[in-house]
Amino acid sequence: MKSIKEIKNLKGKRVIVRVDFNVPVVDGKVLDDFRIKKSLSTIDYLHKNNAIVILIAHLGDEKEESLKPVFLKLKKYLPKVIFIDTPILSERTAMEIGKLKDGDIILMENLRNDEGEKKNSPSFARGISRYGDIYVNDAFSVCHRAHASIVSLPKFLPSYVGLQLEEEINNLSKVFSPEHPFLFILGGSKFETKIPLIKKFLRQAEDIFIGGALANDFLKARGYEVGTSLVGKKDFQINTFLKRSNLFIPTDVKVAKDKKSFFANSNEVKTDECIVDIGPKTIETIKEKIEKAKFILWNGPLGKYEDGYSAGTEEILKIIAKSKAYSVIGGGDSVSLISKLKLESKFGFVSTGGGATLDFLTKGTLPGIKALK
Repeated sequence: MKSIKEIKNLKGKRVIVRVDFNVPVVDGKVLDDFRIKKSLSTIDYLHKNNAIVILIAHLGDEKEESLKPVFLKLKKYLPKVIFIDTPILSERTAMEIGKLKDGDIILMENLRNDEGEKKNSPSFARGISRYGDIYVNDAFSVCHRAHASIVSLPKFLPSYVGLQLEEEINNLSKVFSPEHPFLFILGGSKFETKIPLIKKFLRQAEDIFIGGALANDFLKARGYEVGTSLVGKKDFQINTFLKRSNLFIPTDVKVAKDKKSFFANSNEVKTDECIVDIGPKTIETIKEKIEKAKFILWNGPLGKYEDGYSAGTEEILKIIAKSKAYSVIGGGDSVSLISKLKLESKFGFVSTGGGATLDFLTKGTLPGIKALK
């Protein structure tokens, strides 16, 4: 792949930059601008080199969602950014782009408002390509999607990798040859997407801790009651993993019942209780592993983050932030907590990706990365 730093003369060039501005928006306000801030290094580089910067992005999965709230947040960092709120392939949009001058920065309306984006329509990609001279992908967190702006648009323009995407690839690639001892912490749910990671890193990591909803399946496989807790619907042959000495699961948990929560040993959960977080004994065990580790990879929260049970995850984040190990953190919910705790600078690297991070760690590449080669 070619980096944008290899482009010799950017002055006056119209550069279409695929960014990921798919951030949480409630009542017209952006709740977490982590992904927006991560895109600024590429935008600033192009702007300072007098390129005309055309930002394209998506928001949500439904049609007719506007990027206007994102634009208002982006203006906090780029006061002169312009927003074009007309359909991305329209005469009005083409006219507005035609007025742009060297150094201008614009944000175009939501890509997914046109069905051609998710359908990976070549004609949709070709239409966008006519607005620019150069294509730059700086949206790691959607590089696992075979969408028009990710895999088809590079076919029509000279294509380059942005600074943020380059940073993601370089830092996540460190996981493939980590320092040892290597600790892997895996949480969240969606077991079917994470089983390949468990299989892969069981062979490489000295210790793997399974938390979050994933741990419920392991506790159940061990013969423990998990009550009303979320468990996978398929048989993942978990017993084969439980035989491995380098894999450990919660020894105590926080359970919820009748709007009350309390700690219990993992083998003492009742049928009418729901596991919502890890317990203090488990936190102490993970802390001991963290203190020994030289490299830590973490993906996914360790409790029911969406219901407010984030204490265990937050405590482990704080412990890792103080450790001497090089740490790589990924997963949307974990990243949101890091932003909330203002700990971004305390880790080796914080990935913007969720599913993209999982896929990259499993396969070593992504469709959006292949498209740039």
